[in-house]
Amino acid sequence: MDSRTEVLVLGLGNVLWADEGFGVRAVEALHAAYAFPDAVLLQDGGTLGMNLYGAVAATRRLLVFDAVDFRLPPGTLEVFRDDAVPAWGAAKLSPHQTGFNDILALAQLHGSAPERITVIGVQPLELMDFGGSLREPVRARLAEAVLLGAQEIAGWGFPGRPRAPDEAIAPLNSSALALAAYEAGRPPVEDACRIGDPRVLARSIAKGED
Repeated sequence: MDSRTEVLVLGLGNVLWADEGFGVRAVEALHAAYAFPDAVLLQDGGTLGMNLYGAVAATRRLLVFDAVDFRLPPGTLEVFRDDAVPAWGAAKLSPHQTGFNDILALAQLHGSAPERITVIGVQPLELMDFGGSLREPVRARLAEAVLLGAQEIAGWGFPGRPRAPDEAIAPLNSSALALAAYEAGRPPVEDACRIGDPRVLARSIAKGED
């Protein structure tokens, strides 16, 4: 009996690094907007790298949301499907340290690659802002990315049901990491410098440190 998952939806990235969190925010938004059949698994892939190999190798169809450096204007959305997803290329598909391409390549080598793969990626504006959130050009494309994802899953034969406005939804992640809670709890840059605290830098300069 084949126990492979029919559809796996992964959101990749790190919500602590500004637009790097797009993939995670997209899969959260998809989960909030649609209820899918049990055959569809939505997951925050975060920055798990090779730890995602087992899930990827065990699915028939794979949908990935990610921040992708296309070298295009910030906020540009692009969709890659199947052979257009560069599993073997030297260039990384995304800015993560562990390229998702490596996972796909390993699955291919083991004969367990997904039958269908779609990547929905956005061009980031800012990645080097620790504690920052999505920049406006990227945040503005979340709804479109969610719609594209829902259409892709429906095209694979597993349409989602739009959730009712008052529907109770089990969170995909810890409620503390939800976008609204994250925004509300994040201190302003004046209180928590995210690109290098000038007070620390000043002390380093005074001590003659590089």
